[in-house]
Amino acid sequence: VQLVESGGGLVQPGGSLRLSCSASGFTFSSYDMSWYRQPPGKERELVAVNTGIGFRTNYLDSVKGRFTISRDNVKNTVYLTMNNLKPEDTAVYYCHAGETYWGQGIQVTVSS
Repeated sequence: VQLVESGGGLVQPGGSLRLSCSASGFTFSSYDMSWYRQPPGKERELVAVNTGIGFRTNYLDSVKGRFTISRDNVKNTVYLTMNNLKPEDTAVYYCHAGETYWGQGIQVTVSS
């Protein structure tokens, strides 16, 4: 099983990034896919989830209206589109499959 994140980096406040997580080794379409983040010195928190059945989504309150989680079951990829980024969004972002698999994490830094 592999979850490989990409698309992170340094962005100015108000900017945008799109994270991608490419999955392999399991039946992607059957899994709920989510993004977590861990800000510096803080605990890991759930940012967004997209269910494998019904494509329902749910978001951390502080990112509602700014972040969008989506998935492509043909490409076995889940995305996190982040708009109007704020310094408090700075964190390591992790892709998570079901209750089981984790990506290695990718740094997002929002700073001027």
